[in-house]
Amino acid sequence: MKDKFILLVALVVVFVINLFADKLDPYFHTIIIFVGINIILATSLNLINGYTGQFSLGHAGFMAIGAYVSLGLSTYFAPVFNSMFGTGSIGTSVTFLILMLIAGLSAGIVGLLVGVPSLRLKGDYLAIVTLGFAEIIRVSIQGMDFIGAAQGFRGVYIYDNGIRSLEMLPDVTGIGYKFYSVPSYTDFFWVFAMTAICIFFVNNLMNSTYGRAFVAVKDDEVAAEAMGINTTKFKVIAFVSGAFFAGVAGSLYGHFVTFVTPEDFNFLRSVEILVMVILGGMGSMIGVVIAAVLLTILPEVLRGVSEYRMIVYSLLLVILMLTRPQGLFGVKLLKSKK
Repeated sequence: MKDKFILLVALVVVFVINLFADKLDPYFHTIIIFVGINIILATSLNLINGYTGQFSLGHAGFMAIGAYVSLGLSTYFAPVFNSMFGTGSIGTSVTFLILMLIAGLSAGIVGLLVGVPSLRLKGDYLAIVTLGFAEIIRVSIQGMDFIGAAQGFRGVYIYDNGIRSLEMLPDVTGIGYKFYSVPSYTDFFWVFAMTAICIFFVNNLMNSTYGRAFVAVKDDEVAAEAMGINTTKFKVIAFVSGAFFAGVAGSLYGHFVTFVTPEDFNFLRSVEILVMVILGGMGSMIGVVIAAVLLTILPEVLRGVSEYRMIVYSLLLVILMLTRPQGLFGVKLLKSKK
C-alpha cells in the first residue's frame, strides 16, 4: 500500500511539473526527456543483467521493435485512431496509451520467443545470442520498405482510394491524399510517468517471491535448481519484463524524435544501456538511475571540448571502473578465505 501511495504521489508530481515543462528551453527539455527514456531502458536491463545475473546485449533490438510498431500503427492507422478517439488531448492520450501497450507487448512477445531457447545458455554465449538477435532486428528493418527501410521512417501518404505509400505516387493525379507524419505524443508527463511505473514494477517484483527466485538464480543457478526453482522460467519472466519496458521506451523515443532509422538501434545503443547498468552497480536500483542520468548529461556537458569529448568521456569510465569496479552503488563481493 505504501509503494502504491508513493507511485500515486509521483504521478501527481509529474503531472504538475508537466504543466510548466513547456516553458523550459527546448535544448534542456530534450535532454530531460532522454534522461527519462534512458532510466527506463537501464532499469529494465538491470532486471535482466543485474538482478537475475544474465548477460543480455539485445536491449536495443526490443527498443527498435517498440519504436517501429508504435510509429507504424500511429501513421498507417491514423484515420482509424482519429475517428475512434478524436484528436483532442483525451483522445490522443488514449491513443498513445494503446500504442505504448502494443509496443511493449510486441517487444515482450519477441522477448519470449527469443528467451525460451536462448536463456538455457549462460554468460558469453547468451550475450552473443542476444547481440545476434538485435542485429537481426536492425538488418531486417533495413529491408522493410513499408517502414522506410534504411532511409528511416517519418510518415505515410494515405490516399482517398485507400492506397498507403511512403512517397507521393505520380499516377494518382486527381485523387486526394493526406500526409500523416509521425505524431509527437511524447512529453514530460508520459516519459516520467512511465519511468515511475517501471521503477515501481521492478521494485515490487524484486520484493516478491519472484524477486527472491531471481536473486537465487543469480547467486547460484545449480543450487537454485536443486531447491526446486525452475531457473529457465524465472529467467524468461525477467527477460520478457525487461523487453516489455524496452518496447515502451522505444515508443516514447519514436514519438518524441518523430523520425527513426535502424542505426538508432545499433550495437552501440545496447552497449550504452549496458554501461549504465554496470556503472550504476549491477542490481542497484538507485545506482542505475543515477548512472542513466549522468551518462545522458555528461556528453552534453563535454560539448565545449567537442574534439576531446569522447576521449574524456571514455577516460572517466575507465578510471571509475578501475577505482570502483562494482559500480557507483554496487556491493563489492568478498572473497572467501581459504
